[in-house]
Amino acid sequence: MTTLLSTTYFGPIEWYQQLYRADRVLLEANESYVKQTFRNRCIIATANGRQVLTVPVEHGGSRLIRDVRISNHGSWRRQHWNALQSAYSESPFFEYYVDDLLPFFDRDYAFLYDYNFEIMQKMCELLDIHPVVEETKEWKQGEAPSTPPQGEALGAAVSPLGGTEGGAPYYQVFAHKHGFLPHLSILDLLFNMGPEGVFWL
Repeated sequence: MTTLLSTTYFGPIEWYQQLYRADRVLLEANESYVKQTFRNRCIIATANGRQVLTVPVEHGGSRLIRDVRISNHGSWRRQHWNALQSAYSESPFFEYYVDDLLPFFDRDYAFLYDYNFEIMQKMCELLDIHPVVEETKEWKQGEAPSTPPQGEALGAAVSPLGGTEGGAPYYQVFAHKHGFLPHLSILDLLFNMGPEGVFWL
């Protein structure tokens, strides 16, 4: 089975389920960039509920996904890292993965696609999964998908060409306040379940 996936920023657990379960994955490198989607956003669980973290991108120029540049204005990297610390410092595995993840918030990356690709590689390494991933040589989708801007719908929009799966509940730090929250970033699974996270894929 070959699965076509769009690039994603610390994508939803369901995205990684598709990555793990496919015999072969085509990563869409030639689509047009679509705003307000998981391509530059992820959802984490905080003490106040869901929080959307967005990577700002530069406007103008080519809208081909692999040409979209990350904006270095503001302090979004520090804000994202502070949000992760606040949300997951009490999780069982946050400290275990700090050294692996901090470079993604310390380094400047020029292109969103390259940034996401390196994140995907690191997540696969930490989860001990070994998908066969190839980049598309030409645009494979019939049309650019439209994805809701926030909330559970954003997390549920896993792949323009694939469905979603709710997945089995796992331990979450704030489950006592909000109940189990599905469709979160792979970071939520990693920080809460550590090496056992692969069993939820």
